[in-house]
Amino acid sequence: MKHPFYVEIPLSFDRITGIANCSKPALERRYSDMKNMYFDEEKRKEKEKGGNNLIYRFYDLGIPKKEGDLAFGTSIIYPGKVGNEYHMTNGHFHTILDTAEIYYCQSGHGIMMMESPEGDILYKEMKSGQVIYVPGRYAHRSINISSSETLITFYVFRADAGHDYGSIKEKGFRKLVVEDGGHWTVIDNPRWKNYE
Repeated sequence: MKHPFYVEIPLSFDRITGIANCSKPALERRYSDMKNMYFDEEKRKEKEKGGNNLIYRFYDLGIPKKEGDLAFGTSIIYPGKVGNEYHMTNGHFHTILDTAEIYYCQSGHGIMMMESPEGDILYKEMKSGQVIYVPGRYAHRSINISSSETLITFYVFRADAGHDYGSIKEKGFRKLVVEDGGHWTVIDNPRWKNYE
């Protein structure tokens, strides 16, 4: 029996834009979709009122969410900042918490921020051609630290892993990546809430 997803294969992702040549459109996140995700909520509101520009887009290609299948796609984060915080994805845990994920940086310059429920923090710089391994149990967020380049990553994870965005929306990450004196740095998140 033919696998239902084979209709879309082969497909390709543009090396410059990250955009897929498939019939399914990318999902998009704008300033209005990122309420309370940035430390400076007032600056985010100003950005929303000033044009509500696109922060990032990513592909959910509709891979069957069952054990044994792999989900994959590209994440495309445009350059910019909210206050001194760089454009970033919402970030998520996987519903199946022990799920790992692979990210391959196609182009740009970024940071992968990772955090376990127990509070262990990892962050890795991403440059074109590098692979980042996100271990199971770690929430992860991609951050574009370039002032001019789009950060494009290709990702792969088990298709039935699911996404837990709620924990991040409720608490945020313990650390923030911000610009300080023209360079990126990692600081404590003053708004992070520990409910334990």
